[in-house]
Amino acid sequence: MSQVKRVLAMLYWLPAAVLLTDLYTVKQVSGRSMQPTLNPDSSLLWRDVGLFDRVSIYTQRYNRGDIVALKSPYDAKRELVKRIIAVEGDIVRTLAPNPEAEVRVPKNHIWVEGDAFHSQDSNTFGPVPLGLVDSRLVFLVWPIWRLGFPGLLRPNTHPRVSPTPTQ
Repeated sequence: MSQVKRVLAMLYWLPAAVLLTDLYTVKQVSGRSMQPTLNPDSSLLWRDVGLFDRVSIYTQRYNRGDIVALKSPYDAKRELVKRIIAVEGDIVRTLAPNPEAEVRVPKNHIWVEGDAFHSQDSNTFGPVPLGLVDSRLVFLVWPIWRLGFPGLLRPNTHPRVSPTPTQ
């Protein structure tokens, strides 16, 4: 009888578990493009693990300074973790290798960059459609000594971005 109770309890909580995985996901962040905010230790002995909010993909409310996981515009099987530095309507002074000196971020797009100088980001592939964004980082869960929000909260402005007056 206890076996039946266990199965019923699992079935009872299954919808909640499915709902939670649609709303939040846990991801390991690899690479150095977000250093020193994420993976500050270059020894690669450990990698940061974060809780990512998937609700934001439904509301599409992203802010300058948010760290997001997105599909690479070059390879849909590859996922990138970058910081949003500009939202639609903003004007960005680009870095090499982008051939344009300034870019206005189009509607339903964002401009993302890594915190480290050398990074495959919007300076390489341009503004990113919001449809490629998978989730937004909300909390670091590993390593335990970095538990919380260290470095996740950044100012809403970037020195190379001219924000639109309404945002």
